[in-house]
Amino acid sequence: MKKSFIFVLAAVAGLAGIAIGLAAGRSNLIRGPKTSVAGAHTLPTHAMAAVKNVASQQSGQMAVVRFASNPQLAPPFLVRDIDGNVISTAEWKDKVVLLNFWATWCPPCREEVPELVDLQSRYKDRLQVIGISMDDPEDVRAVKKFAVQEGVNYPIVMASREIILEYGGVPALPTSFVVNTENKVVQKHVGLYPTYVYETEVRALLGMPINATVETFKDEGQVFLKNAALATELPDVDFKDLTPELKKVALRRMNSESCDCGCRLTLAQCRINDSLCPISKKLAAKVVAEVASNAPARTSNPAPAPDTTAPTSNQQ
Repeated sequence: MKKSFIFVLAAVAGLAGIAIGLAAGRSNLIRGPKTSVAGAHTLPTHAMAAVKNVASQQSGQMAVVRFASNPQLAPPFLVRDIDGNVISTAEWKDKVVLLNFWATWCPPCREEVPELVDLQSRYKDRLQVIGISMDDPEDVRAVKKFAVQEGVNYPIVMASREIILEYGGVPALPTSFVVNTENKVVQKHVGLYPTYVYETEVRALLGMPINATVETFKDEGQVFLKNAALATELPDVDFKDLTPELKKVALRRMNSESCDCGCRLTLAQCRINDSLCPISKKLAAKVVAEVASNAPARTSNPAPAPDTTAPTSNQQ
């Protein structure tokens, strides 16, 4: 195994390892009645549509589709796929793209592949699925073999450190980025999702009829973790005892201080990326307490300001 790829895996292992296992363990919940959408260890704000859609998922429909109101351009790359063909983000114009981070050793990923194959087949030139394999680059033959066995009809490229970092890290496998026809990333799905979730989003972005309401959300780290600095609230962080100004101070600290859980993220990013992380939760609470304790005392009845008006003369 190449040393560079060992570094890549080490960088994402803290983020992806537990989530992959949980995604696999929860796949039966997703593939049974399909009442759970994300097979991941966190439910970010943008995934709250899952709660709204629970009733409709029994019939395989989406009630609400949500896209980022401040989408970022898809980080560009120019690479060759496992068959030697050039893959360029510049060719995505006017297409909807599903950028799927996966691996052959990831059970939920393997389960998702046939669904992606079906979507690519039915939407042909209007949709482009691209697989980003997190397998060891030296195992490219195994990836090719798997692709042939599964009848994969979309390009697969091997992950690189640059691609992983450009897309803000991969919190779990599978992770899919949804790119609109203007080459902007409008959604991210972490974990195993039913086919109709992707299909409804694809149809909405292509201007095709859907039986769902389209809503928007501000990306505050839910899609790209670098946008965590825009967040005004963080999962399970209680700011209620802070004034608006002190809250800003606390958020600035959480966006500059690192989490100690090994994720290599800031406290704010870790809270968004993994709301169940006990370490970032404890550290965030400590920051809030420190900011509150260092705040100047506030008096309920401040003394009146002294009268500085100059005395008037009564002399004629």
